[in-house]
Amino acid sequence: MEVPAGTGPGGGWPELRVQDWSGTRDTLHLWTQIVGKIRMAHAPMLNHWWHVTLYVSPRGLTTSTIPYSNGAFDMEFDFHEHVLRIRTSNGSGAGIRLSPKPVAEFHAETFDALDRLGIATVIRAVPNEVDPAIPFAEDYLHASYEKEAVRLYRAQLIQADRLINVFRSSFRGKVSPVQFFWGGMDLACARFSGRPAPRHPGGIPNCADWVMAEGYSHEVSSCGFWPGGGDEGAFYSYAYPEPEGFTGSMVEPSEATYDHDLGLYLLPYEAVRRAPDPDRHVLRFLQSTYTAAAVAGRWDRTALETDPARLRHRANRGPEPPL
Repeated sequence: MEVPAGTGPGGGWPELRVQDWSGTRDTLHLWTQIVGKIRMAHAPMLNHWWHVTLYVSPRGLTTSTIPYSNGAFDMEFDFHEHVLRIRTSNGSGAGIRLSPKPVAEFHAETFDALDRLGIATVIRAVPNEVDPAIPFAEDYLHASYEKEAVRLYRAQLIQADRLINVFRSSFRGKVSPVQFFWGGMDLACARFSGRPAPRHPGGIPNCADWVMAEGYSHEVSSCGFWPGGGDEGAFYSYAYPEPEGFTGSMVEPSEATYDHDLGLYLLPYEAVRRAPDPDRHVLRFLQSTYTAAAVAGRWDRTALETDPARLRHRANRGPEPPL
């Protein structure tokens, strides 16, 4: 895989330790769940729950286009101006200020805005994958919002999204978009072998087992960025089902370790930020952990992986002539 030039030590990779923004992170996590559930209420069902996710945008996180009646709308967390924007295909819109406020208040303001725009929406208004799961309308516990921390988190997401998309490009089998799963608050991308997987056992807090069974219906090697991993967040990689020999594989870089409790490889964000070439550090981790999963799982790599020479040829051709 072609590795782009790095950005230098700390260039574009802000320092943001979990302990420095845990209150804001937890509040923002719940706000993204509300918005994600609104998308889920209107979008057609896709395999592996791909219809419920958010995506990194230049300004923060977006739902992308959501169908409604004979039109559409979208919702975007603008982490530059600290506003949740709602825009409709008929030209109307609304904004909810992002500031220190309880989840209950954010929930009420968001649904008031949808009502004013004529977007009737019903969600299951309880968070998933967290414990305890306080109903949104009753949550006055989580009420932190530090603008600078959110700005730094947005910069982390931009970097992670950029590099995971580079990694994604070298696979021609079934592969997910790079997408933000609001249940775990992680940015993720999954590659599939094409074979069905044994039913996932579930057991995730406040998440029905059948939800996990749908998410993991087929063999997968998944990677991503999680702001809750370790002291400063981490890039991660795992396989489901985990093939024999995966945990003993040689992965790169040297700071990567396997967490037996979580069942995944972790590369601390701070190790990336301090590396001479952060881009190369991340891509070595993503590639080596995927290779470990594919080799141990006996994936048909010739059929699934893109020939690097073809990508280089396409990249060097220049602009295509007009049709």
